[in-house]
Amino acid sequence: MLTSVDTDLIRVLADPLRMKIVNLLACETLCTTHLVEETGARQTNLSNHLRVLRESGVVETEPCGRFTYYRLRPDPIATLAGQFTELAETARATAAADIKRACP
Repeated sequence: MLTSVDTDLIRVLADPLRMKIVNLLACETLCTTHLVEETGARQTNLSNHLRVLRESGVVETEPCGRFTYYRLRPDPIATLAGQFTELAETARATAAADIKRACP
């Protein structure tokens, strides 16, 4: 049966800059300096977005000297993908069975 889709995580990932950060971190672990270079965002703006991603569990940090490195956590992304897959499967089954609610 269909589980609810994590709408909080969808809101987190809906921001274009956060999605760009997620895409970059999917390929490699980066520090804030690298992310500023790659995105063109200001450091304070980027730090705020990284905080949101960290608090939502999408990224984790690794201190390295005076720098902080960020790494994408794949499990929350995989869970969300699974929820969307389940939603799509339910929609396919509903369409195949021609399930529709009668109007009153």
